[in-house]
Amino acid sequence: MAKIKKAFFCSECGAQSAKWIGKCPSCESWNTYNEEIISNETKQEKQRSSWDNNKEKVLPLNLAEIKSENTARITTHDQELNRVLGGGIVYGSLVLVAGQPGIGKSTLLLQIATSIKAKILYVSGEESAEQIKMRADRMKMNNNDCFILTEINISKILQTAEKMNPDILIVDSVQTLSSPFIESAPGSVSQIRECTAELQKFAKSRQIPTFIIGHITKEGSIAGPKLLEHIVDVVLQFEGDRNYTYRILRTLKNRFGSTDEIGIYEMMSNGLREVANPSELLLSQNEERLSGSAIASTIEGLRPMLIEAQALVTASVYGTPQRSATGYDAKRLNMLLAVLEKRCGLPFGQMDVFLNMAGGLRVSDPSIDLSVITALISSLENIYVNKHICFAGEVGLSGEIRSVSRIEQRIQEADRLGFETIYISKFNAKGIDQKKYNVEIKTIAKVDDLLSDIFA
Repeated sequence: MAKIKKAFFCSECGAQSAKWIGKCPSCESWNTYNEEIISNETKQEKQRSSWDNNKEKVLPLNLAEIKSENTARITTHDQELNRVLGGGIVYGSLVLVAGQPGIGKSTLLLQIATSIKAKILYVSGEESAEQIKMRADRMKMNNNDCFILTEINISKILQTAEKMNPDILIVDSVQTLSSPFIESAPGSVSQIRECTAELQKFAKSRQIPTFIIGHITKEGSIAGPKLLEHIVDVVLQFEGDRNYTYRILRTLKNRFGSTDEIGIYEMMSNGLREVANPSELLLSQNEERLSGSAIASTIEGLRPMLIEAQALVTASVYGTPQRSATGYDAKRLNMLLAVLEKRCGLPFGQMDVFLNMAGGLRVSDPSIDLSVITALISSLENIYVNKHICFAGEVGLSGEIRSVSRIEQRIQEADRLGFETIYISKFNAKGIDQKKYNVEIKTIAKVDDLLSDIFA
């Protein structure tokens, strides 16, 4: 008979304590310890009820004897997913897909399950088999090798997967799973940790790629202990606003590729559509000559794209001016406003300033600084900026326009989309051949040059 005892776990990092403590000594968070019931089974009981009875001896390998080869991958029909995973699904990898409720996580993985010509085991602890079939019919997709299992017991799930030996295992979601060795409720720290560890052991020992869906908290972080993100190989965050149709698949962690890549989708009635050209959603379709808008040439991962910065500057009604930024760092916005007031003498001190990145994308590339200050000046002076002009440059505290990386890719993207002029830093101009591009390349050194050239 298993001995049952209580323990306290930190909901942030998963640290365990025999008694309740106010501040976690591991992650230094306050009031995060919750009491859970755990079960310490005997070695014989655990061995008898375990799904894995492999008793083969594991021997260490000499580093010099290990062959260095390219990682084998499964290439999917979803090019956006291939991009964020680093080229495809790696055998034996454990991939966590997290996102808000209703954002499209289950739709994305069901779309993967029905599009890959391989044996798929789709495990659902949240929906019935009929609900999953209804979604598949709505998406008009089918795969005769896709099998649905509605179960939350991790031992039964892995026993079924052991017999079936699928090419890919999908679990929706990890918060619904429970282990018979843990007495606490599904979704608790100990249950998530135990079930994820079992899935990792199965994926690595059988070389079966495993996808697990995870929930996020109201603060936007992945629910469960931080240990969950350390166990898995890849962490993908599926984000977007449910009021809009576009979704962004962002890589937070990737042991097999870059963490700078993003995939962009459009949610439609028949599933998710890949957006091969992100500029179609990041640039507004307004044909009117309106002030407060400027186009930036930015790069996310290896992908160049154009994004529209929209600014609204108006006289402050209240005593303290408002500063609001959507999709852009608010502190950097305050810095740029200070530069414009100090170096150019523009009266932003008593103005309300609102900044928005069109399309719902959050950008951190410093090269969009030049387009941001252009949009701010355009709104302040109520002067229209030609939509066929784009910008790529970082603004320094002295008002200088600093060079940015991979400038030729930015110019090529502007040229491909039919822009007439691109403004860059004069320190980026070295080695660029104007004859290679149809777009006119203009170089500037200071913010004053921008004022005299566009707003004169």
